[in-house]
Amino acid sequence: MSSEDEVVIHTDGACVPNPGPGGWGALLRQGPHELELCGGDPGETTNNRMELTAPIRALEMLKRPVVVHLYTDSTYVRNGIMKWVPGWMRNGWMTSAKQPVKNVDLWKQLQAACEKHTVEWHWVKGHAGDEGNERADRLAAKGLEEAAASGVAS
Repeated sequence: MSSEDEVVIHTDGACVPNPGPGGWGALLRQGPHELELCGGDPGETTNNRMELTAPIRALEMLKRPVVVHLYTDSTYVRNGIMKWVPGWMRNGWMTSAKQPVKNVDLWKQLQAACEKHTVEWHWVKGHAGDEGNERADRLAAKGLEEAAASGVAS
């Protein structure tokens, strides 16, 4: 497999306060190429929504099916997509407690974005010196700052 067939993505989300304005960031690497993405929501969003938005936007940037190594510091996102989504889908997007799944709109978008690729999910401890995670964190902070300043979601 060539480097053109693999993409490494680091994602992060931020919300200050939670709930409140939020930002998301993603760093995509394919061979020697890098792409930084960020955006945010100036309204009453949550950290979980921003953590979900980052991989959605990153995966949507990919133009053809590839193998993706996706790194997140969110156990909510990693566990959700790897463990919970299949059951939620079988149960009509209801939890085991028969309650509607929170953030269902984003979970559906993430599931759809993943179907186009072979995605390998990795958890990385946040704020622990991982260079990709640190850059994604800075991008999320930038997205938050820009959204709060502009008042427009991106």
